[in-house]
Amino acid sequence: MAEKNRPDGTGETGRGKQHDPEIRDDDLERRRRELGASLATRLPNRLEGKDDARPVTGYGQAIKLSSEFIAGVVVGAGIGWIIDRMAGTSPWGLIVFLLLGFGAGVLNVMRSAGVVAEFGQGNKSRPDRDNSK
Repeated sequence: MAEKNRPDGTGETGRGKQHDPEIRDDDLERRRRELGASLATRLPNRLEGKDDARPVTGYGQAIKLSSEFIAGVVVGAGIGWIIDRMAGTSPWGLIVFLLLGFGAGVLNVMRSAGVVAEFGQGNKSRPDRDNSK
């Protein structure tokens, strides 16, 4: 008895029992094939299985970028400290190489994030920029 009082399609997904006569299975299949072909031309390596690397998650990317930065600063400070001990120029070697390590760390982070081109790949025009200006 309660079923007769329910509105049509309650508890069902989509439009209920009403079917759109304009959408056909062959049309959906054609659109699916077109989408697959479009994706194959845009991402050929991923669809062929050549890209075996797993995508980097948010935490993995954060750890990678922070370790790139920390490594640059630590190496710079270490080199500065060693130079200070050998040359007796304390604290100037540490200060100078700490700043150089900071700069190297920032550059490494920008390279890892893809903001700056890798070494030796400069002067290549990016496709998203208009060079006619």
